[in-house]
Amino acid sequence: MGKVSYKKLRGSQNLRQRLLLATLSATPVQVEDIRANDMMPGLRPHEVSLLRLLEKISDDCVVKINETGTKFQYKPGIVMGGRHLLHDCGVSRAIGYFLEPLVVLGLFSKKPLSIRLKGITNDSKDPCVDTFRSATLPLLKQFGVPSEGLELKIESRGVPPHGGGEVLLSVPIIQSLTAVTWIDEGMVKRIRGVTFSTRVSSQFENTMIHAARGIFNRLLPDVHIFTDHKAGQQAGNSPGYGISLVAETTSGCFITADTAVSYARADDGGMEGEKQELVPAEDVGEQIASVLLNEIEQGGVVDTTHQGLLFLLCALCPQDVSKIRVGKLVTHGIETLRLIRDFLGVKFVIKPDPSTGTVILKCVGSGLKNLSRKSS
Repeated sequence: MGKVSYKKLRGSQNLRQRLLLATLSATPVQVEDIRANDMMPGLRPHEVSLLRLLEKISDDCVVKINETGTKFQYKPGIVMGGRHLLHDCGVSRAIGYFLEPLVVLGLFSKKPLSIRLKGITNDSKDPCVDTFRSATLPLLKQFGVPSEGLELKIESRGVPPHGGGEVLLSVPIIQSLTAVTWIDEGMVKRIRGVTFSTRVSSQFENTMIHAARGIFNRLLPDVHIFTDHKAGQQAGNSPGYGISLVAETTSGCFITADTAVSYARADDGGMEGEKQELVPAEDVGEQIASVLLNEIEQGGVVDTTHQGLLFLLCALCPQDVSKIRVGKLVTHGIETLRLIRDFLGVKFVIKPDPSTGTVILKCVGSGLKNLSRKSS
């Protein structure tokens, strides 16, 4: 066995993207100085959990973390996928944090992936599982991923601080993605959404719907927001409520906004068990409706939370030109472009379109093929 040469990286930022790209490009990485000067140095529980998850779905993957957690080595293995896997995501970040890397790796694994994830399904930090189901999965279909075998089932919900939610993710395997030309965002033709409540009165949901519809109905008639009140075992371990909205356009784009309201986790600066005042349901409905309108106004074929994933999918396409339009580039999107260049060698041509205030990006894909997939 030759000595493994590691790509040296520093700091904790964009760790999830780095690990995902390291795995896809089979690049061993060594990350140092992880929050070395913080009061609490080292990897956070969700970051360790992500590393353990990568070990779970891969064969021959090696993770070495030093005692303080401020440095680790990660040597990617072969992504195997597999059925009936189970992973507890913990409660320091929501399941949404783990879904994006999982679904991309699942496409390029040896066997189709089906995994049960436990933890927080809805919070205000990460995209919630409803958004993932109604917008992220349809985004993959633009790149030629078949609908068959691609699904997310929400079995029970969980909000911070104690979680208790559970989802079942299934991802089919593909030979390769298909390059896209996707620059027409179309006009919004309908708005769909879902509200949820756990361990609180279902009246909160009706209030949120009423508030959101009060804003949308002035603009378009086709607005349907469904309710999903959970009780008993399916309601997780903490009280909370929230809403996820999706605007669907005439050209098949899905623009999303979501949030959830619950008591703070201990590490978010709130004292656990302290009775904080929760944001009133009416305000939540109005705020998230405004956020969605803002996302639509920016233009582009995806909303700001999906920019990074969109760029990554373009970069993983065959060696063919992909062309896409997004609204204003956000920090997460820009960082993802840099990491794609570093790991995959794919550079994007970025051209602002002053007439619409949007940005058009073009790239030639890296031509990633699923070599581990059994050829039928």
